[in-house]
Amino acid sequence: MNFLQLRQNLADTTYQAASKAIAERVFHLPVSGKTRFHLFLPIRSKKEIDTAYLQAELRKRGKEIVIPRVVGKGELKHYLTTPETRFITSPWGIPEPEGAEEVPPESLDVVFIPLLAFDAGGHRVGYGGGYYDRFLQHCREDALRIGLSFFGPVPAIEDLHDGDLQMHYAVTPETIYEF
Repeated sequence: MNFLQLRQNLADTTYQAASKAIAERVFHLPVSGKTRFHLFLPIRSKKEIDTAYLQAELRKRGKEIVIPRVVGKGELKHYLTTPETRFITSPWGIPEPEGAEEVPPESLDVVFIPLLAFDAGGHRVGYGGGYYDRFLQHCREDALRIGLSFFGPVPAIEDLHDGDLQMHYAVTPETIYEF
């Protein structure tokens, strides 16, 4: 199944409604006592989940929001953002923070993970660059790993690697999967 094509085929109203439903469902997870949240910003051309709804709700609840930035082949750096943070668009179409304070991955309580697909065991497939796989290796063991997807799981992902970390949860517009 081509999940990228399925995302591209979503009508704009469905896309926005599904993104909002995912954001609302996140707060049914054990995140209320957490402080620092790592959030990806969507690549619009790939119709990734619009995380603006989630970002707005996190800010409303007084949470710290950390946004990644690509800095070299396969590496992400992480920046604490505020409503005043300026963003620039990377060559890949990713909004990235400019002039924000860098923070270590070990300081994160919750990491929201972009994905193309995930399986019933909590493993994910991204775009194949390994950015999140490498990044997640540096997070604390107790940091919640939450995948966000428009679609439910496939039975199994066959080509797992040693560095692939299982998610704790995956959130879709309809339900929450716990692993």
